[in-house]
This record gives sequence, C-alpha cells and structure tokens, in this order.
Amino acid sequence: MKSIMIALGLSAAFLAPTTAFAESYTIDASHAHAAFRVSHLGFSHTLGQFDDISGTLEFDEATPDAGSVSVTINTASVDSANPARDEHLRKENFLNVESFPTMTFVSTSVEVTGEKTGKLIGDLTLLGVTKPLTLDVTFNQAGPHPFDPSKIMAGFSATGEINRSDFGMAYGVPAIGETVTIIIEIEALRN
Repeated sequence: MKSIMIALGLSAAFLAPTTAFAESYTIDASHAHAAFRVSHLGFSHTLGQFDDISGTLEFDEATPDAGSVSVTINTASVDSANPARDEHLRKENFLNVESFPTMTFVSTSVEVTGEKTGKLIGDLTLLGVTKPLTLDVTFNQAGPHPFDPSKIMAGFSATGEINRSDFGMAYGVPAIGETVTIIIEIEALRN
C-alpha cells in the first residue's frame, strides 16, 4: 500500500532547467519523502512513508516532455510511526519485504499541463507486479542551493493514487482502504 510512494519522487521531469541540453540529477535522499495515506476502518487515515529512496532524473530545458525519472524504494524502510504496525507492513500480508525488497517507478512519458505542472506517467512495480501510475507533478523551483551555491538543486511535489489490490495486496479490504494516496516531495542535486 505504500508502493505508491515510489512514484514519488520522480516528478523531476518538469524541472525548468537552466541549460538548453539534457541534465542529470540525483535524488537527495535526505530531502526525499515518499508518503502514503490509507483509510483505517473508516475512522481515520493511517499515514506513513518510506525512509530509503534513491533515483535519478533527466530533463531538457527545451523539451521538458522528454524528461525521465527512475526511482527505487527499499520496502523495509516503511515508517508509519508505530514499530509494531511497521513490522506487520513488512510481512507477506502487505509489502512482503523478504521476497520483494524494493519497489520501483520508471517513467514512460511526461505530459506538460501548465507552466509548472504536468503529469508524470510511468510503471510502478510492487510485489513483483507492474502497473501504470500517473502522478500529478508541480515543479517548485531549480537553482543554486542557498547554503552552497556550487550545488544546483531542483524540487518537485507530486500526488497520485493506486489500488493496492491491483498489486496483490488485498489484506484487510475493505476495512483497511484499498485506495492508497501517494504524496511525494523531492529535492534533487544536479550531477
């Protein structure tokens, strides 16, 4: 149910780059958040995130729709602020981290929808199942890091949804929600 996060971070295809040629960026793991939200018994929503995210972005200032993103999330890094629940989420009923230690998102296309918005379309692989995922992405900004101008950074926010049953994660449905909302915040460092 967290796999959505993956998609996370990859909104980078919308970087408003500062050069007219393709640039490579690496996700800053210390400023990458792939979070999830899922209904719990209809009373509230459980929130969590994955703490181990890595990936790369490519984009071209002249053609942002030609950008690409590739992200890998360590599924055992799930963190819902409750150690007992996190241990359950790592088991076969949910993330099955022993058999599937990672989830991945690889973009296939970018659709520019506005000056700083777009749709990042790609394939999410979770529990060995690959399904299409579209993220609504906002490009926040790009430029020199305020504390170290030698570093060029870019930042994105993204949201999306998955149906966890589509990936074979049907435990507890409908008491535990089938729809998982994904919330992604990413900063990336130009290589």
